[in-house]
Amino acid sequence: MQRFDSRGIVTTVGGALLTVVALTFVVPEYVEWSSDTAFAEFMGAAKASASNQSNANGKTGCPVGKKELPTKVRPLP
Repeated sequence: MQRFDSRGIVTTVGGALLTVVALTFVVPEYVEWSSDTAFAEFMGAAKASASNQSNANGKTGCPVGKKELPTKVRPLP
């Protein structure tokens, strides 16, 4: 019958527990950082969009079209 090496088992279990504890602290920090970055990017795009709309003054933001915005919405056929 084969004998198990108890030191190897203890080392493996200890390493697994250390990994789980480390991930417990690292994953929430990463999620918070990622969320803050995505929110900052979203707000930057929203501010840029708002400034483009305020500069349009009744025109579309398209530099090619330069058409006035429609005043009435046509019903779908």
